[in-house]
Amino acid sequence: MFPRLAEQYRTLVRDLVMSLQALARSLQDRGCVATCYVCGDGRDGHGASFVADLGDNHTVRFLVSDFGITWVESRDGHELVKLEGAEAIQELQRVTQILQQPEPTPIHSILKSGGPRHRGSRAASEPIETAA
Repeated sequence: MFPRLAEQYRTLVRDLVMSLQALARSLQDRGCVATCYVCGDGRDGHGASFVADLGDNHTVRFLVSDFGITWVESRDGHELVKLEGAEAIQELQRVTQILQQPEPTPIHSILKSGGPRHRGSRAASEPIETAA
């Protein structure tokens, strides 16, 4: 059972890496600063780091690897929202669906609207406290 689950997770990571690369290209085509760095030689799909700059010092990062899946939104260096696992994938899906609309919403307003998207998120005026 465990080898099968490990292989399913590796397949999920590969699929997410391909999706992140496509999302970065789509955002770049719309004039946004977005990058997707793939771990290793890029052929094995072991992981990726996706970063998009939404302006006003607002960025999103989506990390996927053998160790986990994370979505982080930050403004002025302060973490606003951090999602992991299935919640992170759902946020990626939400953004992708908006981008696939015939006349998509400007990217700068996609992530700024709607307030907190899950029980652990915080509003822009409430940065997450971090230990020094």
